[in-house]
Amino acid sequence: MNTKNQANTNDAIHYPLGDALPEQGSTIELAPGVYWLRMLLPFALDHINLWLLRDRFDGIEGWTIVDCGIANDETRASWEQIFATQLQGLPVLRVLVTHMHPDHVGLSQWLCKLWNAPMWISMTDYLTAQWLSHKEGGAAVGALAGGGGSADHFQKHGLSAPEDLEKIRGRSNYYSNMVPGIPGQFRRIMDGEMIAIGGRAWQVIMGYGHAPEHASLFCKELGVLISGDMLLPRISTNVSVYHSEPDADPLGLYLDSLDKYLPLPDDTLVLPSHGKPFTGMKPRIGQLKTHHDERLAETLGACEKPAHAREIVPVLFKRELDIHQMTFAMGEAIAHLNYLLRRGKLSRQLCEDGVFRFCVV
Repeated sequence: MNTKNQANTNDAIHYPLGDALPEQGSTIELAPGVYWLRMLLPFALDHINLWLLRDRFDGIEGWTIVDCGIANDETRASWEQIFATQLQGLPVLRVLVTHMHPDHVGLSQWLCKLWNAPMWISMTDYLTAQWLSHKEGGAAVGALAGGGGSADHFQKHGLSAPEDLEKIRGRSNYYSNMVPGIPGQFRRIMDGEMIAIGGRAWQVIMGYGHAPEHASLFCKELGVLISGDMLLPRISTNVSVYHSEPDADPLGLYLDSLDKYLPLPDDTLVLPSHGKPFTGMKPRIGQLKTHHDERLAETLGACEKPAHAREIVPVLFKRELDIHQMTFAMGEAIAHLNYLLRRGKLSRQLCEDGVFRFCVV
């Protein structure tokens, strides 16, 4: 669940383009050879930012696409308009994906096939996307009763409403609807790697917690960071515990990953996947850390008496949630509980009703 940050230092964040946004099917040039486009999403978070980078690859002039949008007719139509009007008659040479979430990887197979272009992505996120886009992985997302998937996972953490569990069990095609397939081959990218794009070096900065192995890209020459979902200007990045790794500590991984951006120059232009390009990266990192410190303190206070994750959800999210939002909220609540459990602040007990409850040590 991407939740709005309430820190009082928002004036440290600056939006160099003001309220300017690229229209559907068009782009805005942000730096030499770096173009911003937006695609619509059918969620409360209603857009994703994507990027076109002017490139020369294998001796051919063209473009690198960074992130793809979900697989639906509207997004394909937007891309077709981009291809017809924004590519200066040059081909797409490669498709680089920051991570495996549907709005980033969904149309990768279509784009790579259309342009006969390779997919560049971290190995962990490639394999995760492959698994989830197939029947076995999709079944685990919804999980039939007793199947050990998301519904059972959340039920063990106090989600008991039959209608909610039924809806989660009906989501076996949730991922594959937006990611119907993944290219059969890929080029692995790794932390610290320098990728030459358009004659400039872009450093890969891997982050963890939001996705298994999320790639951000920093170009020192341009002073630009394509941050993906790791660093957003107005909302906090979702960090969730999933059924496949129930004892994970994604919040700890995410907070540690934020420190990897601190050595970058103060005036770096950050290109996020949601929201507008901004400067003020380091104050924003401070806001995000303060936000999570406050949420962790509230979680700890709520566990003075034994509590399960479903009881923590309204502590962290003070609004009505639909089932899509509830799955993110449950994942985040468990992430906050696991963080405190790992650091010895909470204990955990599996109670007679089969539900995990956490209590202050």
